[in-house]
Amino acid sequence: MLTREQVIDLVGSVTSAYSADGITIRDVMVRDRQVSLTVLGAGADVQAALEASLREALAREGAETVHCRFRSEPAPDAGSKAKPAAPAGAGAAPVQGHGAGLASALLDPASNVKFIAVASGKGGVGKSTVTVNLAVALARRGKRVGIIDADIYGFSVPDMMGIEERPNVVNERVIPIEKFGVKVMSMGFFVEDNSPIVWRGPMLGKMLRNFFQEIEWGELDYLLLDLPPGTGDVALDVHQIIPQSKEIIVTTPHATAAFVAARAGAMAIKTEHEIIGIVENMSYYVSTSTGEKEYVFGRGGGARLAESLNADLLAQIPLGAPDNHISEPDFAPSVYKADTETGGLYLELADRVLRKLEG
Repeated sequence: MLTREQVIDLVGSVTSAYSADGITIRDVMVRDRQVSLTVLGAGADVQAALEASLREALAREGAETVHCRFRSEPAPDAGSKAKPAAPAGAGAAPVQGHGAGLASALLDPASNVKFIAVASGKGGVGKSTVTVNLAVALARRGKRVGIIDADIYGFSVPDMMGIEERPNVVNERVIPIEKFGVKVMSMGFFVEDNSPIVWRGPMLGKMLRNFFQEIEWGELDYLLLDLPPGTGDVALDVHQIIPQSKEIIVTTPHATAAFVAARAGAMAIKTEHEIIGIVENMSYYVSTSTGEKEYVFGRGGGARLAESLNADLLAQIPLGAPDNHISEPDFAPSVYKADTETGGLYLELADRVLRKLEG
C-alpha cells in the first residue's frame, strides 16, 4: 500500500530537478491510492511539466489519482532572509488554485464584512453547534449575520436550525434562507434525501466559490464559515480565498481532542489567520438529580490548547441539548433560547467576539 512517507520521498526526488526554482511541497495526503498535495513556488512556466512528472512517478508506485494544487509563494532571494508577505492590496502575489479570479462583492475589503472561520481538528466536538449558536447570538446582539456551511461532506446547519425550505433564485442569484436573523447557505439545500457527496477536491473548491459568487447575501456585518474538521482541501481553500478571515478553534476538554485541535490552530497560524480564541464544548454535564457538574470528558483540554496557541479561552459550553419542542413555531433542534443558561453562555461568547473584533 502506498504510504505518505513513500509519496514524500518520491515527490522529493522529482522536485529536486527544479530545486533552483525554490519549489517545495506541503499538505501531502494519501488515501486509498489517491494522492493530494500542494506545490509552492513553481512558476507558471514549469507547472505543467512538473505536474506531469509527479503524476507519472506516482502512478508507477500505484497511485490511481493525483491532485496537485499550485500556490504562489515566491522563494526568498539567495543569501538573504525571507521577506514578510506583502499585506493584502499592497502588491501581494496573485491568488491561484480554486481562489483564482474570484470576484465577489462580499470579499471586497470595502464591504467591511468580518469573516469568522470555525474550525476543529476532528469531528464530533460540536463545531457546527458552536457555529450556529454563535451566529444566532450575534444576530440577537443586532448584527447582520450569515453562515456558510462549508462542511460540504458533513453539512448539518440547515437541520440544526430547523430549516426545511429551499432557497429561491431571483435574477439568476440564489437567495439564502434566513432564520433567527441569520442568512444560511449550505450544500444541504442542493442534495436530495440526504444523499452522500462523492466529490474530489476540484469540485469542492468550485462549490465553495459558488457560495461567494452566486449567492445574494445583501448587507452583512459577520459571515461565519463552518469548516470541515481537519486541514483538508476546503479548509485550505478558505484560507486562500479569505486571507482576512479570523478563526475560532473548537475542542472538547479531552486531552486527545485538544491535541488534534492544535493542528487546526497551527494551520491558521501558518496561513496568517488570526485566532480569536478557543471554545471548549461539552466542558461538563450538569446532573439533573444533584445539580452538580460532572466532567464527562475530563478537564483542561481547552485551557491547554489556548496556552499552546497563545490564544484566549473564550467559552466553556456544557454538554446538553436545547429543550425545544417540535410544536414550537420556530423549532430548531440545536439552537438554544436566549433566556436559557447555555443560551446566555453563547451571548457572552458573542460579546467577547465583538469586543475583540470591534474594540
